Parts: sequence; C-alpha cells; structure tokens
Amino acid sequence: MKDRIAILSAAMLLLASCAGTSEKKEIVLVTLDPGHFHSALVQKTRLPGVSKDVYVYAPDGADLDAHLGRIEAYNSRPDDPTDWNEIVYRGDDFLQRMTAEVPGNVVVISGNNSRKTEYIRRSLEAGLNVLGDKPMAINAAQYDELRNCFEIARSKGLLLYDVMTERFEITTVLQKELSAIPAIFGTQKAGTPEEPGVIMTSVHNFYKNVSGSALIRPAWFYDVRQQGESITDVMTHLVDLVGWECFPEQALYPHDVVINSSRRWYTTLSAAQFKASTGLDEYPEFLAPDVQDGVLKVLSNGEINYCLKGINARVTALWQYETPEGGDSHFSMLRGTKSDLVIRQGADGGFLPQLYIEPSDGSAVSDDSRYANEVTAAFAALAQRYPGIELEPLSHGWHVLIPDSYRVGHEAHFAQVESNFLEYLEHGTMPAWEEPCTLTKYFITTRARELGKIE
Repeated sequence: MKDRIAILSAAMLLLASCAGTSEKKEIVLVTLDPGHFHSALVQKTRLPGVSKDVYVYAPDGADLDAHLGRIEAYNSRPDDPTDWNEIVYRGDDFLQRMTAEVPGNVVVISGNNSRKTEYIRRSLEAGLNVLGDKPMAINAAQYDELRNCFEIARSKGLLLYDVMTERFEITTVLQKELSAIPAIFGTQKAGTPEEPGVIMTSVHNFYKNVSGSALIRPAWFYDVRQQGESITDVMTHLVDLVGWECFPEQALYPHDVVINSSRRWYTTLSAAQFKASTGLDEYPEFLAPDVQDGVLKVLSNGEINYCLKGINARVTALWQYETPEGGDSHFSMLRGTKSDLVIRQGADGGFLPQLYIEPSDGSAVSDDSRYANEVTAAFAALAQRYPGIELEPLSHGWHVLIPDSYRVGHEAHFAQVESNFLEYLEHGTMPAWEEPCTLTKYFITTRARELGKIE
C-alpha cells in the first residue's frame, strides 16, 4: 500500500497550484463504492487532462475486487493499454474518509442504488463534482433528496451530471437529426394513449458479456430494494430520450407531464441461473422475500404511458435472463406526419440497431415520386455532417446505412459522456436545460413506480 499521506499531500498541492493559475485544471477522479461495471467503463479510456491517479473508497469485498480487476484488465490489455494507478482505501468508514480527504475534483458513483442519492449529496457537500450513473433516484424519497442535491450543486458552483450513454448511440443520434427535418419527417404526431406518438422498448439481459468476459453480477443487483425496479432504473434512458429527441435543448418540468398509466411485472430466475450470473450457490437472506419454491422473482419489467407537453409516449423496459444471440436490444419509433422514424434491432440487421424511414401512411414509395425526391435531397444535406451515411431504398421507405466507424458500441459511449462532462467542467456550467430535464425524468420514473400496479 502506498504512503497515503504523501500521495494525498501531493494531490492537494497539485490542485492548489492549478487553482492559482489560468491553466486548465487536471481532472483527478475519485471512485466511490464501485458496485456496477459502469464504474469501470468510465476508465476504459483515459481522456486528455485526466490524471492517471484514481482514488478509490469502498468497503472491502467482492464488488471492490471486481472493479479493480476490470481496471487491471484495461491496464494489461495488449492493444492500447491504459496506465491507471488505483489508490485504494478499504474500510467500512470509506464515505467518511473520502469526504474528509477529498483527494480529487470529480467523483464517479456507480453501484448499489439504495445509497446512491446519499452518496451524491455527501460528495457535493464535500466539494466534489459528480458524474453519477443512472439511476440517481429509485423512489419518491430519493427524488426529493435529488432535488436538494441540485440545489447544493448550484450553491457551491459544482456540476451534477447524469450518465446518459444512449444519447451517443448513432441510430438514436440520426433519428433525432431526421426528426428535425420537415421534408423527411414532417412534424411529430401527438398520438393518443392507445396509439402513442412515441414508442420505445428496451430489452436487457441478466447474463451477458462485458469487456470480453461473462459479467458476474453482485447478488444485490437482483434486489429491487437496492438496485431499483426497471421502471426507475433502465427506464431512465428511455424517458430521457423521449424528452431529448422530441424537445431538444428545451427545459422540461413536472407540470409538463401527465402519467396516464403504468404497470410492473416479474422476471423469474432458477437457482442455476442465479448461480451462473452471480457465482453464488445459494440465495442470500435479503432475497428470501422474493424466492418462491426455489425460484427468484425479480420485479424487473415496467411500462409507462405518459403525455409530455402534448406528446403521448409509451416506454417499456424488460429484463430476461439471456438472449442466445444479439444481447440487449432497443426499439424506438417517432411517428411523424410524413414518416415514422424506426429503430429495430434483430436478426435481419445482424443484431445491430438499424434505422428506417417509413412513410406514415404505409404506402410504397417509387423512386421518382415527389416525396422520394424531397427525402433524397434533404438526406444529402445531413450526409454532409455525417459522411458515409446512405439511403437504401426499400419498397416501403428507406434503410439508413451507417458505416461501422460510427458504431463504437455501448462501452465506448462512457468515454463520450465523460468527454462531454469534462467540457462542461472546463466552462464551469452545463446547458441550462440539463438540470430541469434530469429532475423531470426522475419525477416521471419514481411517480410511475408509485402509481403502477404489480401484475
């Protein structure tokens, strides 16, 4: 173990010297109680201006060991290895030690969600900017505390940023871009609760591969009291995308929302499946209320039907044990007056998300039609900003062909989120719409959890 006093003194001198000059301040990361693999993915790539020294505070145990193992794998990979130096404090008083020592200026929080909002608040009170993995709040009480967290951040001139990786997925980016082109999309249909103008579905797998190896999940991941239900966890991505795509760079507030209905239901896992995904031979005691006849019932599926500033949306988040091919998947449809913009992910597209432009009336499109000419001309202008994208004519619309260079994958999106965050830090502020949109997103998910009946 390195001499922590000397290391911390050096870190403080570095930060102090940076603060006294006009030079760009080095980013020193702190990782707090890493329990989710997302905490490591933030470090899969070391960005310019980020110190190789990372201070880790956590209780001793398997979660911490797994996190450090992932970082070591990045450091030792044959292609483009990283050079992280993890400076670790293990102990039950990890939170108190971190808030007393404050060796960095950005804390990464991704793990057990039962204390997520508390961790955010304590970090902000200690003077740390927060890069927080979703979900920031999994129930109504945490939502109230999150509102307070943003007030603390504003009062201290700190940034609190939600890790929304799906904003960087190329089909989603292009879907948003196309929805802003009237010649192609027209305008967004409001729809109805029965036939929404926006439909999004996300399917996730408990058993999956991450960074080339099978993911071992902590047992608490299956406890919705600690991890959160899907309706307040992965659903945050879908709710975020509805606002981000339909109302770009607009502040959204709870009074803009009407929740029409919500529902929640279970996924079951056998003892063998639980062992394969956690490595444990038995269910821990805290899961006993969720086990019936040896089968674990996880409240991991949810659906919300809501209206956002007049646009009806249906978002659904599902968890299954494993997909034989393709992994997690995503479906998204924006219904416009001229076309529907649809993302599908399945065998036909090689299990990669594929984007389609489909006439709203369902009619076939001839190559020489007026609408086809308008689409071709407008798309050509978009292709100037995204070189390499093309249109493949289909009988009922077009397939947007996307070069592989844009398909960097989910794990790479974390570096893109971090890069965005570091740019905001450099300027000392986030876009004005980010805070109200983040709070409104968690208002929707936590309120829907309260309203949704269990099926």
